[in-house]
Amino acid sequence: MKIAGLFAGVGGLELGLHRAGHETLVLSEIWDPAAAVLERRFAGVPNVGDVADLRSLPTGTELLTAGFPCQDLSQAGKTAGIKGRKSGLVSHVFRLIDRSRPKWVLLENVSFMLRLDAGSAMTRLVTEFEQRGYRWAYRVVNSLSFLPHRRARVFFLASLEGDPADVLLVDDTEPAEFQTNLQSHAHGFYWTEGTRGLGWGPDCVPTLKNGSTIGIPSPPAILLTNGEIVTPDIRDAERLQGLPADWTKPAEQVARASFRWSLVGNAVSTPVAAWIGKRLVKPGTYNPSRDGADVVKGNWPKAARSDGKVRRSVSISEFPKWAKRDRLENFLRHEPNLLSARATAGFLSRIEKSSLRFVPGFKDKVRNHLEHVRAIDSFVEPSRLLLAAE
Repeated sequence: MKIAGLFAGVGGLELGLHRAGHETLVLSEIWDPAAAVLERRFAGVPNVGDVADLRSLPTGTELLTAGFPCQDLSQAGKTAGIKGRKSGLVSHVFRLIDRSRPKWVLLENVSFMLRLDAGSAMTRLVTEFEQRGYRWAYRVVNSLSFLPHRRARVFFLASLEGDPADVLLVDDTEPAEFQTNLQSHAHGFYWTEGTRGLGWGPDCVPTLKNGSTIGIPSPPAILLTNGEIVTPDIRDAERLQGLPADWTKPAEQVARASFRWSLVGNAVSTPVAAWIGKRLVKPGTYNPSRDGADVVKGNWPKAARSDGKVRRSVSISEFPKWAKRDRLENFLRHEPNLLSARATAGFLSRIEKSSLRFVPGFKDKVRNHLEHVRAIDSFVEPSRLLLAAE
């Protein structure tokens, strides 16, 4: 299919679709660091910048994609809803649909949108598409299906000519079960948390965040089997999204290197997009036995579909596949960074006061890491003073 990609970010969605054989005709991305990445990685594909300046889709566009801004829909954001200043930009999707009538539309956003404001965001989306004659289906898909990265996102597919359920709601599996402990597997978590949650992930990292708007990165921590607590190199963060290492490096031409964390945190997981792209080429056949009860307005499940008349919930997991993958510790190819003494001490202070339950031995591991990095600091700092004196 020929693609028009709106709110393209660094092109994770389009890259995945390219891997399935599709082609991008035009992109729209206004943020300079992301635009620098697109210019390098999608050479020859025009970026029109502000979506408001795009009057119509290129002739021949068959698939409109849009990972529209999630700031107003995210649990970590302002939760202003789909009418918020950022997420409300989805209105441009409908403006362009009305003008160009693409046969297929693929949207991506955070799963919290299903619950925010009594489900009003999803209610608006499905209503807008139904009024335009589109059939639709959506599903929460977890990147853990393909990579050691737990990231649940809603993928919404609408069509004028096919049944989106034959694409999104056919493949289903259960994640591989394994016995994990602190000695056998690495574990991901957020060192910036510890009071109300941890984002704990056995043999995976929790959802990569986009950091702050001023470029302060917020990488997760990883407790290795040797007891060290590290944060991944940005190149491995890219790989945890299915992007090639250094995919976002062109952003450094126009912004600080730390902004790359925001780009990666905002990106669409490329293997998920590739799976959807392959199913667009070769759809399956939806099994109606998966149908559940009719969807009550505002009570949106993790998966649903419409046959053009009735909205129904669908019984299906977040895991279309369970791809073979290295253990998290072996997945990392680039030298990680030790979590600093200051960061570790702050985290330890929070979990010591917290009522959260932790895996047995975890607090001891954190204490031991703190002693480890303090010992390193006490060895390094005198050496630096000696060099300075010389």
